[in-house]
Amino acid sequence: MPRIAIIGITNWGITLGVVLARNRREVRLWARTEKEASKLKNAGPDPSLQPHATFPPRLLITSSLGEALDRAKTIILAVPSQRMRQNARLIRDYLTQSMLVISAAKGLEIGTNKRMSQVIADEIDPRYWSNICVLSGPNLSREILSGLPAATVVAAEDEAVARIAQKLLATPRLCVYTNTDVTGVELAGALKNIVALGAGIADGLGYGDNAKAAFVTRALTEITALGVALGANPLTFSGLAGLGDVITTCSSPLSRNHYVGVELTKGRQLKEITSSMNGVAEGVSTTIAALDIAQKIGLEMPITEKIYQVLYEGVDPRRAASDLMAAESRHELVGRKWKLASIFRHQGRS
Repeated sequence: MPRIAIIGITNWGITLGVVLARNRREVRLWARTEKEASKLKNAGPDPSLQPHATFPPRLLITSSLGEALDRAKTIILAVPSQRMRQNARLIRDYLTQSMLVISAAKGLEIGTNKRMSQVIADEIDPRYWSNICVLSGPNLSREILSGLPAATVVAAEDEAVARIAQKLLATPRLCVYTNTDVTGVELAGALKNIVALGAGIADGLGYGDNAKAAFVTRALTEITALGVALGANPLTFSGLAGLGDVITTCSSPLSRNHYVGVELTKGRQLKEITSSMNGVAEGVSTTIAALDIAQKIGLEMPITEKIYQVLYEGVDPRRAASDLMAAESRHELVGRKWKLASIFRHQGRS
């Protein structure tokens, strides 16, 4: 049975390790220090994810990177997006031609604005670029660890590589689809966290389902426009990595990004909120990168801009919401440098 190495003891990394080990995969979960590894071995999975859960016999926790990667056929990088580069550097000397490298992070790197697959490619030998895959979808750790059914998508530029990853990751309770639109899957997974922040604000303000549905729909259109401008297939944003994940993170109390949005409406400061959380709300950093990209290419992203102002400029969430509601009404597929209207017209003629 192929051995899987998981880099990172995030909730998602632990969840993937447990689920795959339950499915008779041999898994090595790497923790950065012996102290972290020992604590995890003794405590087991986070009880907030699944009470009384234990690690399957096929899952080994280690602080030795060499032990984790020894004879591994697949490496899953389940680390926060802002730490992806340093972790890619750690594994690069262990890679082989037959080893898959799967990013399970949903974010953009601040400063470079790069997607995670691009960050990994920067740090590894070009011979292995075709083995890079990305995993994304509506995947709340607690539900998956509890054995509830879910679906996800794994993308690689080579369909054959995506199928290998699909076969490796699929379980009776986790349906894995494939895609070759790596750009779209990554951008959808990262940008939907911005939408979840706004949805949390809408819920925190008590705006109701009509307003929330309007916000989520407009925000999905906005992030799709950015995806298309960067070369993604717009249909990907209607798939699991886009709409699927938007539905989950904008409606579930288990979503960290939604939680941040709700807490902001209570007058709490961003630093206070994030420092008290167990895990990273990726939308907080992704908002910076997404707005920077949009400004550099001249793309209109009013929702992302308002979320940024709330996060980093002290704008009151109520004022930001009011400004968005007062925006000029026009065709819903039209925005500065959006290509969605032209795509729609072209499809209408075909």
